[in-house]
This record gives sequence, structure tokens and C-alpha cells, in this order.
Amino acid sequence: MEQNFSWLCRGTVEIFPQPSCSESNTSSFSKGEVTSLEKTLEMSDRPLRIKLGIDPTGADIHLGHSIPVRKLRAFQDAGHIAVLIIGDFTAQIGDPSGKSDTRRHLSSEQVAENAKTYLQQIKQILDFDTPGRLELRYNSEWLTKINLSEIIHLLSTMTVGQMLAKEGFAERYHKENPIFLHEFLYPLMQGYDSVAVDADVELGGTDQKFNIAVGRDLQRFFGKKPQFGLLLPILLGTDGVQKMSKSLNNYVGLLEHPLQKYQKLQAVHDSLLGNYFELLTDLPLDELPENPRDCQKLLGWEIIRQYHGVEAADEAQKSAESGGQKGDLPEFSLIGVGFPAKLFHILNLSNLCKSSSEGKRKIKEGGVKIDGERVTDIDITFEQPSELQGRVLQLGKNKFVRLVLGE
Repeated sequence: MEQNFSWLCRGTVEIFPQPSCSESNTSSFSKGEVTSLEKTLEMSDRPLRIKLGIDPTGADIHLGHSIPVRKLRAFQDAGHIAVLIIGDFTAQIGDPSGKSDTRRHLSSEQVAENAKTYLQQIKQILDFDTPGRLELRYNSEWLTKINLSEIIHLLSTMTVGQMLAKEGFAERYHKENPIFLHEFLYPLMQGYDSVAVDADVELGGTDQKFNIAVGRDLQRFFGKKPQFGLLLPILLGTDGVQKMSKSLNNYVGLLEHPLQKYQKLQAVHDSLLGNYFELLTDLPLDELPENPRDCQKLLGWEIIRQYHGVEAADEAQKSAESGGQKGDLPEFSLIGVGFPAKLFHILNLSNLCKSSSEGKRKIKEGGVKIDGERVTDIDITFEQPSELQGRVLQLGKNKFVRLVLGE
């Protein structure tokens, strides 16, 4: 079990609460919180319920998002129950963690569409097939049933001072940036999820510690055993400077073409390689190549293998090493395209679609992406070919072309 626990903790920043020295010597599992997570895993006579909540506020997942999902899979493989909560209700509020401004509201339709694509991508990581290993829940199941008196009851469990102690709220308050009352509800609702599903352990990034702690408080308030919190690091992007983000263009998306993924991973800063291997692969860290370039190649190959298979990994590596001029990512020259040009017209000319009308339909259905980002405006127009130079146009899951200016 010691080896198993060490594996479960790989890449973990913090597990809380931790018992004091005197408490850690107790042999009574019934005392609950005084035991460590390790002892709880050893002494429990049932699989633990491991919670991960995901708010589908966007359509796509990148490697940074995959870290807690991979950890949830590790607990599945250790025989525990993965409780995956899709925050279809909380996503409409928006998690204020780490945000300097109020998040924009999403419609229920947007959230439902995002949730659909999230699950398609998560299925590449979690075991959805083995009976009893996954419990998929949507928090609208219980949060839409809470009435005003119950909301007031929840609000009575925390003070304004406690809420303002939350890092993001404190910063905004001191800068005199607006904090709206509905944002105070988010940690309580996210915490109530733990009450609703009887979570034993909740996974999250380091920015989720406050929310997970609220879940513990609410479980205690409702007479339940408080969960453990297991915190994971926020992944830095390929630039090695800021956290991985689509808006910063330092991300690697799960739905990107294998060659595009491989090429991006070859740009990972040397100082981040160990971190990427620890958090994104299962490879032994003491057996990695000493040469950073060899590490980059292995990292790219291994991550492509995880999501696309060995053959795709081999092809991506071969194509990248030959300068990307051959392999499985075809190119389409923009020379013969008359600009300004509609995207649906380019879809037709590049043979991704049989006609412009099909291109319009595919855009409207959400099946078209540029560099992994979904395009939904059927009338989107590009004034100059330079706006598209080097970008990857994608239709569905398996059709890609790189847009170039030359023949």
C-alpha cells in the first residue's frame, strides 16, 4: 500500500488536513479526521469516493486541464470510485478563483454544448466502461432544487470576512474592483457538491484550496465526515513563464492534430521537462534521458501515444524530424484564394468540405476549428492571407490542413 500511496501522490502539492504528530500515532480509524489520507486508504473497508468537479466554461481541454483528470484515473486504477461532477449549474455563475474581474455569464445551452465536448475529451483519460468505477453527476441535479430558505441556510455558514479571505476576493476588494453577491455563492455551491455526493477526497488545482475547504466545512455542518483535499499544481505553458492558457497561446490542446501537439511539445522549456513528465505521463522519472533534446522527443512521443496511439506518435515524430514537410498533416496553399475570403469558402477550396453550403453548416454545428479553437460565426471573413499563414484548419476530429502562402 505504501508504494500505491506514493504513486497516488505523484505530483501532488498538498494533502489536507494532515494530523499532528500526536494524532498520527492513533490507531482508531473511527476518530475520522485525525487519520491521514494514507491511513484512511489503508483502513477503509470500502472504495473511497474521489470527487472532481469540472465547470464546462469553454469547449476544449488542454494538457493543464488533464492533470486532475489523470489523478482521478489513478484513483480509479487503485480501486476507488471516481465521482466526476459536471458543473452545469455552477458554470453559469463562473468560478471567481484567480479572477480579477467578474466572469461572464453563460447560457444553459452554451454550458450543455461545452459539457458534451468536455466529456468526449475526458473519455480519452478516464475509465467510462468498467462498471462501478465512475459516477457521472451534474450539479444541477441538486442545486436547482435548493429553495431560498436553504440558500439562506447555506449563507449562514460563512461570514463576509471569511469570504474576503479568499485570495481573489481580497485582491479585488483592495483594488476596489466590484464583487457581486452571486459570486459569494459559488464556493458554497461548489462545496455543497461534496455534501450531495458524500465525497471522501476532492481533487483540484492549488487555486481550489478555498473551495475544497468550504466543502469540508459544509460536510461537517451537515453532519458528514469531512473530505480530504488533494491539491495539484497549475501547469506552466510551453513558454515556461505563465500558466497554460489558450488566450496566451502557450497551450497544447487534447483535440489538436498529433503533429501539431508534437511540435508544440518540442518547444517546452528545458526547466519544465521534469514537471511535464511527472504530471502528464506515467514514466519513471529516474529513467529519463539526460539530454534535454532527447527528453523533449520522448515527451512529445509519449503524450501523442496516450491520446492517439503508437502509430500516430511514430508518424508525428518522423514528420517533425523531417521538417514537417511530409507525414499526416497536409498543407493547403492560400495563393489561389481571393481575399477577403469567407471561412466556409476556404473549407470548400481546401476540400475539407464538398461545398460552401456544407462549410456553413459545419461551422454552425461547431465542427470547425482554427488552431484548436472552435469557430461559430458562419460569416467570419479574413482580409489577408497573412491572417491564416501557418494556422491549422480542422473539420471534425480527423480532418486537418495547414494553411500556407507558398505552393
